[in-house]
Amino acid sequence: MSKRISGTFEVKLAPQAEGKGEGSTQGRMSIDKQFHGDLEANSKGEMLTAMTEVKGSAGYVAIERVSGTLEGRNGSFVLLHRGIMTGGGQDLSITVVPDSGSGELVGLAGKKDVRIADGKHFYDLEYTLPE
Repeated sequence: MSKRISGTFEVKLAPQAEGKGEGSTQGRMSIDKQFHGDLEANSKGEMLTAMTEVKGSAGYVAIERVSGTLEGRNGSFVLLHRGIMTGGGQDLSITVVPDSGSGELVGLAGKKDVRIADGKHFYDLEYTLPE
């Protein structure tokens, strides 16, 4: 049975490298997050980005390892991000990498959504764990 939890998070992105090419700029950033709520955890990761010359059009991929507690269960897992931005809209997919769970999170599967309101970041995580 699937569960759904929500909470807040803070994120720090630090540029690591940038390269300009014809029509786009590529970048690499480190990710450092702190999650609060039913997921009390920290994460570290890396993001690759591509920004185009058209305002609002971009893409990114990222991998982050999340370590902490999920509703009281200790462990870690990996999230895979894929994001496309066009004309002010976005198509975002954040998925738990299969079989990446450790500790009490072995077998974790799920997906995460992100919302930003009034400058604050919120997450919704829909997940399953074996009994």
